[in-house]
Amino acid sequence: MNTDFLDQLRKFDIPTCLRVCAGTDGSVTFLLEIMTRHDVTVVTEDQHQVPADDSMASLFDIDVGDDVNCRIVTLVADGVPYVYAKSLAPIDRMPETVRQDMMRADIPIGKILREHDIETRRDFDIIEMVKGASLFGCESVLSRSYRIVHNGDVLMWINEQMPVDDRWDL
Repeated sequence: MNTDFLDQLRKFDIPTCLRVCAGTDGSVTFLLEIMTRHDVTVVTEDQHQVPADDSMASLFDIDVGDDVNCRIVTLVADGVPYVYAKSLAPIDRMPETVRQDMMRADIPIGKILREHDIETRRDFDIIEMVKGASLFGCESVLSRSYRIVHNGDVLMWINEQMPVDDRWDL
């Protein structure tokens, strides 16, 4: 566990439900379904493949130019958007069945990994409060980034942004 991540999270004056979602090393989608008592819809804003640049190649230990899936989604429960997420995943690193589900979009990553019995861990990178970054009509945004690791390799990198407001008073 990244203790800097946890220390930062403890300092934020945020609703408890947001603190739980921001601090989990599991599925945010699953937690949102428990907290809101509604199914969470994954709305795909964009999904495309990009060639890995130097930064991506270093992050994933792949070659520059290798195909990387870039997916941007919003997690919505009962018509309320809670999370804006961007994920990057090297195409050739994903097991074939996972790749197929990822490309179909609108399926939460945690659910894909669970359904395919892929054992992973989440390694936290950074968590920060971003002021003036309007998201879902809110000016304060909690942003966290982490890596999903499988068999010692980074399978995915994810950045999640969550508005800091009363929608989390569940």
